[in-house]
Amino acid sequence: MELLILLLIMLFFFMMKMPVAFSIGITAVIALIQRGLPLELVPQRMFTAIDSFALLAVPVFIFVGEIMNTGGVTQRLFNFCRVYVRHIAGGLGHVNVMASVIFAGMSGSAVADAQGLGAVELKAMRDAGYDDEFSGAITAASSTIGPIIPPSIPLVIYAVLAEQSVGRLFLGGLVPGVLMGSALCVMVYFYAKKRGYPIEPKAGFKEKVTATYKAIPSLLTPIIIIGAIMTGIISPTEAATLSAVYALFLGFVLHKELTLKILYEMLNRTVIGSVTTLIIISSASILSWIVISSGAPTTIAHAMFGMTQNPIVLILLINLLLLVLGCFLEATSILMIMAPILLPIAEGMGFDLVAFGVIFVLNIMIGLITPPMGLCLFVVAKLTELPVSRLVRPTLIMMIPLVIVLLLISIFPQIITFLPNLLMGGGA
Repeated sequence: MELLILLLIMLFFFMMKMPVAFSIGITAVIALIQRGLPLELVPQRMFTAIDSFALLAVPVFIFVGEIMNTGGVTQRLFNFCRVYVRHIAGGLGHVNVMASVIFAGMSGSAVADAQGLGAVELKAMRDAGYDDEFSGAITAASSTIGPIIPPSIPLVIYAVLAEQSVGRLFLGGLVPGVLMGSALCVMVYFYAKKRGYPIEPKAGFKEKVTATYKAIPSLLTPIIIIGAIMTGIISPTEAATLSAVYALFLGFVLHKELTLKILYEMLNRTVIGSVTTLIIISSASILSWIVISSGAPTTIAHAMFGMTQNPIVLILLINLLLLVLGCFLEATSILMIMAPILLPIAEGMGFDLVAFGVIFVLNIMIGLITPPMGLCLFVVAKLTELPVSRLVRPTLIMMIPLVIVLLLISIFPQIITFLPNLLMGGGA
């Protein structure tokens, strides 16, 4: 009951359009006062929450995403994908998804995908005769792939909370991310067939070679990140730094589209994005600590095990809970507050915590395109200059393949654990 009251208070602040970090922080302070605990706990818990080497990767991945969006990479990626699939029904929809899958290996952020690639994708789709509702829906849906395929900011945060290997989580997200892209492409194909969207002529060999040649340097970025982590040469945080250096090389030396003025603006946006994320993490850690100390995880675990002890039913119930929360709460806050509560349940039913992390993050990513609080939905609405209400129905249709993949990896978690077990040995 106490947890429900705290969530309702926090939701009230959200609805009042108070910044997420302040909504969570004030709710936590109210809970501290109500329990008679000293307010000195606030700065102590906030600093402890972000005192982690792994979290150093968060601002670096945000910076890499900024470079990719500004340094001419997104347009080259879009052109590369376009020459290979534009002749298929729903061609630019497939390009949209493919570009998101590749961009996911660079930024680790759904919002960065929606903002950066979205601007390029939506203009091209509008010029080709696609309606804005479909274009916006597939852009929003495909952006959710970003934090599933490595690198992933939410998976880094989960790794810290669950004390799991960042490398194993990154590898665990690869196959589900590809499945998400494939499922979305199937939906795009049938949707485009039904709506009769235009089909572009097939690209010639020379055009494909030219587009591929221009995209190769950018395509090396995810290979650097994933390859370095897989070989164990460097940590994920160090891999993030290496990718940032390489991205700067692309922008300044190879593409020559970055200047010192643009770099300054990118650093400004990176600082704002990083501080916003880290303040949310630190504020939510107070609330999470209060909830844990109240014994809520044990109570919820007993209640769920009392309903059923079937692992599949339990994980589906957890999915339902997270999907509902995703409709109303911000993704990072859900991760910080609910992960400590749900982790004991996952452990109790013998669920692999790497698989659980990928499933958890996919749930909250779906929340990013779910009304009324879906952040990516609002980003795309701004880009298309459409009211959110006109994007809801087509986005819900595009959400169907994502939910199917969620159910698939929930019932068969081996889809997630196969790759990390193969490349990094048995479970940690």
